[in-house]
Amino acid sequence: MTTIAYFNGEFLPRDEIRISPDDRGFLFADGIYEVVRCYGGRFFRMREHLERLARGLRELRIQGVEATDLGDVCAELLERNQPTPANLLVYIQVTRGTAPRAHPFPATDVAPTVYVTLMPYTPKGDAARGISVITAPDTRWARCDIKSIGLLANCLANQTAREAGATEAIFVRDGVALEGTATTFFGVFAGTIRTAPISNYILPGITRAAVLETCHELEIPVAIEPIFQHELRGADELFLAGTTVEVMPIVRVDGCPVGDGKPGSVTKRLRQAFSLKTG
Repeated sequence: MTTIAYFNGEFLPRDEIRISPDDRGFLFADGIYEVVRCYGGRFFRMREHLERLARGLRELRIQGVEATDLGDVCAELLERNQPTPANLLVYIQVTRGTAPRAHPFPATDVAPTVYVTLMPYTPKGDAARGISVITAPDTRWARCDIKSIGLLANCLANQTAREAGATEAIFVRDGVALEGTATTFFGVFAGTIRTAPISNYILPGITRAAVLETCHELEIPVAIEPIFQHELRGADELFLAGTTVEVMPIVRVDGCPVGDGKPGSVTKRLRQAFSLKTG
């Protein structure tokens, strides 16, 4: 873990940062966050992450912070924490701030709590061998398009996956396989890549957009349409995309092999092309 973090306008040693027990993020999960990959000192699609952060601030009506200003904060954190690993993550969190505990927003203006830190990157899964996933009922709130810090349903589903010997859980709602607990979900059917359309039940993933852009560049057909749970066993390939997994092949779902049980050719081609974007 790096030493210096950013907290409410100051760069401080992480172990000196103190957050009030009356912070609404602590009490109500009243806040949002972003996680951005950094490759060799370069943040991957920082602008898109900050645009999504700005949208989340608007949706939650959190005022007093400009998302665009946090790009400079992230860059300065890199400078203040040299030397850093070649690959790491930056975590950005903004809550509504500190106020007496009450469900309504504070009656008077309060300053938001802004926290930014760097974290070492640990790969999730082995892309060469692929990973296993399970499906799980989607018990999340109905605004999954907001990257809220309220992630209890995600944590419970991910823990269930780990206890089953899998890496990730795929949320299923009304028979549709939507997305993972921290990833976007894709399938390959007869040479066409499919992924669920963006809605209030889907996070508009930054890596998701990069993968779709890569599909266009490689002239791989794409269909933005639901993937139904009953179709999973008939998929040629399945894979995840996300900040912490990049493009990750799925070789088993609910204990059953996907295709021939090995990473598929389309997924491997996409992963190789995606790596060129980050290299």
